[in-house]
Amino acid sequence: MVRISAEPINPSEAYGLLGKNGAGSVVFHYAVVKADTGAGKVTACIEYRADGDMEAELNRISTDIQEKWNVEDVLLIRRVGCLGPGDIISLVAASSPNSEDAFESCRYGIARLKKMASVSKNEVFL
Repeated sequence: MVRISAEPINPSEAYGLLGKNGAGSVVFHYAVVKADTGAGKVTACIEYRADGDMEAELNRISTDIQEKWNVEDVLLIRRVGCLGPGDIISLVAASSPNSEDAFESCRYGIARLKKMASVSKNEVFL
């Protein structure tokens, strides 16, 4: 399942969305907005916008994961809008009969979300 949301990601709700009947392992990764960039700048917010078919790109990532690993389900959620420090930017989750596939597929999903062409961001600093 893929989802694009202007609303905050609810971790409890996300867990309920992921299929896990045959899963022995469930891995979740939440990317969050950092307040301190490490470059002497403090983030006020980051604005994420869809610059293309974001849903289609998320679906391609999900399909790639399902073709490469033994996963029961994949959940990808990406936020749009102005997000402040501590807000969840995205969620990558995978359920699998085994932990190796759950972790590896989740790592792959994280890497792909970071490189999405259909998302632009504008950082606003204090």
